[in-house]
Amino acid sequence: MRNSKLVPEVNAGSMADIAFLLLIFFLVTATISSDEGINRLLPRECPPEMDCSSDINERNILRIIISNNDEVMVENKIIPLESLKDITKTFLDNNGDGSCAYCSGLKDVKSSDSPKEAIVSLQNGKQTTYKRFVAVQNELTKAYYELRQTYSLNVIGKSSDKLSKIEMKQVKEAYPFILSEAETK
Repeated sequence: MRNSKLVPEVNAGSMADIAFLLLIFFLVTATISSDEGINRLLPRECPPEMDCSSDINERNILRIIISNNDEVMVENKIIPLESLKDITKTFLDNNGDGSCAYCSGLKDVKSSDSPKEAIVSLQNGKQTTYKRFVAVQNELTKAYYELRQTYSLNVIGKSSDKLSKIEMKQVKEAYPFILSEAETK
């Protein structure tokens, strides 16, 4: 009688298939973090036959600075981020009457002559975090959105999501989003 020990073999041919299926499974089920971005249209280049260097009245510029410490300043006074939307709305929509209910302690905040002439100047430090920059941009966007929504309801009589392209163009012309961005020195 022969006493040989038979060792069973494992078929390793399907191991590669199993590893590949596990890899696919983890790729499909894993969550991928999405970065926030800012959706902005860049201004068109000035046509050669036009003079685009017009003088801007200082009263029509709202200066906002985000410091290297992520502090938000309006006209060189530190403000909480939550009040930026209301300050911006008041600056844009008061038609030069000088009243700014949300600007307590900000006597230097000017009143724009009209929303069409108002410019929001945003500057940020070199160490400003992207998260703070996006948060400030979001507050400015909310201000314009609310002003446009109010205009579309009061003047056109429709909610902004029900406007035609022509009506939406009218609303955007009434409240153009004029934002000047720069890095502080």
